[in-house]
Amino acid sequence: MIAVSVRRDGIEISGHANYAEAGKDIVCAGVTTLTQTLIKSLIDLTEDKIKYGMSSGRADIKYRNLSEAGKLLVDSFFIGICQIADEFPEHVRIE
Repeated sequence: MIAVSVRRDGIEISGHANYAEAGKDIVCAGVTTLTQTLIKSLIDLTEDKIKYGMSSGRADIKYRNLSEAGKLLVDSFFIGICQIADEFPEHVRIE
């Protein structure tokens, strides 16, 4: 199961969806795509300073004092993650 925690100062994602075998797991691919898009969008579309790390089964994004644009991007990420969690509740949990 993928656990997603959105907090005031960052986002933590851990685990594996185990929806399908590695390389064919659409749930994992969806979460990964949203996460990578959020990171790249915060870097390219705002002047917000973030720290991030990604590895197999883990992503950590840390931030402080997000701009309005940064908050909007995080809100958009959260909407997407919630949609995946609603569709695949056995594989994604929002904490």
